[in-house]
Amino acid sequence: MKAITIIPGKPNSAALENVPEPDPSDGTILVRALELGICGTDFELISADYGWAPPGSDHLVLGHESLGRVEQAPQNSGFKPGDLVVGIVRRPDPVPCIACAVGEFDMCRNGQYTERGIKERNGFGSEHWRIEPEYAVRLDPSLRDVGVLMEPASVLAKAWIHISCIGERAEWKPNTVLITGAGPIGLLAALMGAQRGLEVHVLDRVTGGPKPQLVHDLGGTYHTGPVKDIGFAPDIVIECTGVASVIAETIDHLGNDGILCLAGVSSHNQQVDLDLGTINRSMVLENRAVFGSVNANRKHWEKAKEALMKADRQWLRRLISRKEPLDKWQEALKRRPDDIKVVIELDGQ
Repeated sequence: MKAITIIPGKPNSAALENVPEPDPSDGTILVRALELGICGTDFELISADYGWAPPGSDHLVLGHESLGRVEQAPQNSGFKPGDLVVGIVRRPDPVPCIACAVGEFDMCRNGQYTERGIKERNGFGSEHWRIEPEYAVRLDPSLRDVGVLMEPASVLAKAWIHISCIGERAEWKPNTVLITGAGPIGLLAALMGAQRGLEVHVLDRVTGGPKPQLVHDLGGTYHTGPVKDIGFAPDIVIECTGVASVIAETIDHLGNDGILCLAGVSSHNQQVDLDLGTINRSMVLENRAVFGSVNANRKHWEKAKEALMKADRQWLRRLISRKEPLDKWQEALKRRPDDIKVVIELDGQ
């Protein structure tokens, strides 16, 4: 079968190769791949910023944003041929730590977890893949066109759950949320903010293309320029750019009792001047909280499914800028100005 692979540690080694069919040890459910979403993590893996091959192999099958259809499943697995499924990315560490022991592997304490398509486990970027029933999520057939958004949606579902947990430290009735960055993560964050009845604001650097209209169609307000010019101090900020200067601005302009979730991973060598004394003073005196969030466990995937089911399907389809066939997979890696989410069609059905 064909698969998109990289050699971890070797920059720009991505290739479409013939590889063996997935080993049954990968899981008892055999899935025919339909689509694979591409995100910033994949670009970083291709650039050799990080990435780990499975033990005993030099290559890693790329891909962690999956969508497929079950071809084979054991009886009593909860799945049957024809089911539309996505695969959970992370696996618990073998120790396990106290978090992994209770299924909260997204909060692994010792770093010995593994991840499909990223860390020591082959990903979903092949014509077939296998998965364990406990790490497969069945989707309603109506999500066929947009189910590939499940992985980024799971990351935001987790972020919103943690925001709520922190907010419950006291009586808290937030009204406003600011999302910085209008990529797939930012727009899905905005969708979930709107679903919670919040006044949604999204800030991004682009002034044209589809992003402003997507925000407006959620009932939100689209901003460009510095954070200080939005005209209010938000109750919640979900920072999705990873840009150090934007992060500094959001900390400085967060509202009283405000919560800042850092959901974007920063690139290296970003330097900004920070007055940590002033930041400390405002955070202490105004009860502000800042936390980071990444990955997701099964309950977050289930919440992501709920969010996608509630969303306007046409709006979700507009997040997917284009779909490229597997034989033109390299086109999916060429960034275009109006791209939001780019998808590789592994099957075409």
